[in-house]
Amino acid sequence: MRIILCGFGVVGQNFAKLLLSRSEDLYAKHGLKPRIVGVFDSTGSAASSAGLDLNRLLEMKKKYGSIKKYHNKEKDANGLEMISGLEAEVLIETTTSNYKDAEPGMSHIVNAMKNGLHVITVNKGPLALAFPSLFELATYNQVLLRFSGTVGGGTPILDYAKNSLRGERIVSFEGILNGTTNYILTNMANGMTFKAALADAKKKGYVEADPSLDIDGFDAAAKLVILANWIMDMKVTIKDIERKGISSVTTADVKKAASRKCAVKLIASCDRKLVVAPKEILLDDPLCVNGTLNAITFNSEHSGQQTIIGRGAGGMETASSILRDLLDIKQEISRN
Repeated sequence: MRIILCGFGVVGQNFAKLLLSRSEDLYAKHGLKPRIVGVFDSTGSAASSAGLDLNRLLEMKKKYGSIKKYHNKEKDANGLEMISGLEAEVLIETTTSNYKDAEPGMSHIVNAMKNGLHVITVNKGPLALAFPSLFELATYNQVLLRFSGTVGGGTPILDYAKNSLRGERIVSFEGILNGTTNYILTNMANGMTFKAALADAKKKGYVEADPSLDIDGFDAAAKLVILANWIMDMKVTIKDIERKGISSVTTADVKKAASRKCAVKLIASCDRKLVVAPKEILLDDPLCVNGTLNAITFNSEHSGQQTIIGRGAGGMETASSILRDLLDIKQEISRN
C-alpha cells in the first residue's frame, strides 16, 4: 500500500518508527506492506516510487532538522504537486490543526480525495470546519476518510462508540477531551495559580504552540464536533459549539468546588446543545480524572452509562491510531 505522508513532525516521525518496528508483523498478520512513497513538511520533501528509506529519512530529520537533504536536490515538490503527481493509495495528514481556515490540511485532504486517494487525518482543523462536506466529498469520490487519532489519541473512543455500541442508541455524552486543560485544573486543585499551572504545563510540553487552542477550548470544541457528527449523525461545525475556556477559572472557584466534594473540569457535552465549558463535577464521578487523562461517558438508551478513560495524546499513541486506521482501510478494500 503506497502512502503519501503530510507532515514529518513528532507524529509523522513516530509513524515511520512504528512501520520500521512492525513491518514483518504487519505483513505476516494482516498482509499489509506499507510503502511511504512521498513525505513533505514545511522544510522540504522527499519522494520515491519504490518507497523511501525510513531510517535515512529519520536520520536526515534528526541531523539537519529537515528532510530536504534526503535527495540533495535544489527544488522540492510541494504538497499539492506530490498529491497529484505521485502514484499512491493513501494520504496521511498530520500537519498542525488550524481552526481559522483549516489550511494547509484542508487542501491536502480535498485534493487527495479528488485524486482518488483514501485519507487518514489526525489534523482536526478540516473536520472541525467542514466535517459534513468532507464526508460528502469522500462518498462522491468513493474513497474512505478515517480519523480515529483526532479524539483520544491512542484511546479508541470513536471506534468504541461506533462499533462496540452498535445496535444501541447513544442519547447524549460528555467528557474531558483536552489533556492540557485537565492538567492545569488538576494543578490548580493542588494549590497552584492558573498562571503557575499554565507555565508548568508549557515546561512539560503539553501546551500547543498557540496556547489559546487549549486554554480557550478550541481543541475540545473540535473534538466535540467530530464526535457529534460521527456518533450522533449531526451535521455540525465548530461554529455550532457554545465555547468557554478555563482562563477565567480562579483558585477560589477550585477551592469552592472542593468544599462541595467537587472538582472544576473543562467538560465537552452533547445533549441537544453542544457546549464546551468549565463545570463542577463530583469527585466520585467516573469522569473526574486527573493529570493529562481524558475521559468520556456515553449515555445509551438501554445499556445506561459507559465511561472510557485513557491518555489523550502523545506522538506514539497518535501514530498507533494512524496504523489502526490504515489496517481498517486495508480491510475495507479487501472486503470490496
